[in-house]
Amino acid sequence: MNPEPFLQLDRVIHEKGRLGIMSMLAAAPELAFTELRDALGMTDGNLTTHIRTLQESGYVAVTKSFQNNRPLTTCTLTASGRKAFGEYIGWLEQIVQQSRPK
Repeated sequence: MNPEPFLQLDRVIHEKGRLGIMSMLAAAPELAFTELRDALGMTDGNLTTHIRTLQESGYVAVTKSFQNNRPLTTCTLTASGRKAFGEYIGWLEQIVQQSRPK
């Protein structure tokens, strides 16, 4: 088995919580913080920490606004986040292909 795909997995994305965030954002143009929190079953603090890590890596953009006089935080994938996630999925696909019996 070729170890290269394992070595190429992006460790920022690979963590379970961040992988969930990236997967959800890849499937939607924008999601509210509360949508992510509820769908992933995370606490506010845990989600905030993961989003901050993804934001610092340049993968996620966070926008704060108001809707009906209430604060609204939304997240989107950046272009580099979408690219990194696509590459990550590509490496996972290679790992799966290698693992299949011949």
